[in-house]
Amino acid sequence: MINDAHVHFFSRGFFTALAGDAEAACTRLNWELPPEDPVNLARRWTIEMDRQGVSRAALIASLPVDAPSVLAARAAFPERFAAFAMVNPLAAAPPPEGLDAICLFPAMHRYSVADLKITWPRTAFVHCGVLSVGVRKKLGLASPFDMRYSNPLDLHAVALANPETRFIVPHFGAGMFREALMLADLCPNVYLDTSSSNAWMKYEGLDLATVFRRALDVVGPQRLLFGSDSSFFPRGWVAGVYSAQKTALDSLGISAADQSRIFFENFNALFPPVAALN
Repeated sequence: MINDAHVHFFSRGFFTALAGDAEAACTRLNWELPPEDPVNLARRWTIEMDRQGVSRAALIASLPVDAPSVLAARAAFPERFAAFAMVNPLAAAPPPEGLDAICLFPAMHRYSVADLKITWPRTAFVHCGVLSVGVRKKLGLASPFDMRYSNPLDLHAVALANPETRFIVPHFGAGMFREALMLADLCPNVYLDTSSSNAWMKYEGLDLATVFRRALDVVGPQRLLFGSDSSFFPRGWVAGVYSAQKTALDSLGISAADQSRIFFENFNALFPPVAALN
């Protein structure tokens, strides 16, 4: 049983906002052009998830303007999806209502999360560490990110001051693993997501089993959320990420009950399932 806490929802609107011409961008990437209606893309994801044995997923709108696409997807399939969306807190427009989580990228938008003066929602996904957006690289788009704003420890005072907010740090801190563990150890409302290939491990000479062992030693199985970082078709859901993480946990002798927490139950605890409307 699998729930995925990290799936990018690359809608037609996302590509249009990112590159201007969605069809040209997808042709250059050799990716499928998403349907115009995001509900049809959501339907495609439900079919893919059924094929791969994935029960539910958090869909991330990867640009602030594309938040309506994930809200439409969740409205159409409330039993399958949670709606996350990137938010730029420096922008004048407030985030749309109804999101299950806001996604903050301090290095991308160049601010310190410690200095934000916002009303924190129930759940906030905060990208820390190395930020590399593959689709931007492939399209030759500039990525003027500022790593000075990537330290997970910037969240420490914020998490302490907002104990009712659940903070999710993806990719085990994406190269700032030690800092992410320190933050999560000090703040019981901080969760780590396990998503992607975790290529940042090369900076510390770690393997995936060691990363899981150290994370479990600090936060236990209750605050780890499985994520795949899947994003586009025809690739679909990245089953290899799940397989690698399952293999790592098996090698450590992690019990079936604790693996179920990581791969399934913790997501449902943060985002309780909603019954279909029909």
